Amino acid sequence: MKSAVVRVQFVRRPFDDASRQARFGHGDPCPGYEGLRGPDTGEWAGRTLEQVSAEDPAAVHRWLTDPDYAPPGGESVAALIARVGAVLGGLAAGTHRAVVDQAVVRAAVVHALELPAAAFWRLDVRPDTVTTLTGRLGRWNLQLGRPLDEP
Repeated sequence: MKSAVVRVQFVRRPFDDASRQARFGHGDPCPGYEGLRGPDTGEWAGRTLEQVSAEDPAAVHRWLTDPDYAPPGGESVAALIARVGAVLGGLAAGTHRAVVDQAVVRAAVVHALELPAAAFWRLDVRPDTVTTLTGRLGRWNLQLGRPLDEP
């Protein structure tokens, strides 16, 4: 018996608005896939990393080194990975295409490859690229950084 294949194409948002990209968000939406919204950075939303680091360098350091630490009022990296993983696990067979933040692609790759949560910060995803996960029987394969214009 042939099992159904799930293909998820994560399209990394382009840098179309430098000020928006440089600031933390409240979880940018992903139409059609609520669980693939960007990370919620709570009280840090709307501010730059430099601004938050200047005010509370210890909190930023902890956020960058402890996957279980959440910004005040926000979600942790571990929670983001779990949320994205739950979406991946619940997708129907077929191809899904979602335009997402870099953090969502990172979380999906960490979940799919069963990497430690600390690997989240070691993954970079270029804008205007597609990262594809293909799954069957709970096992995922990864195709990295294909340009948007490639079929």
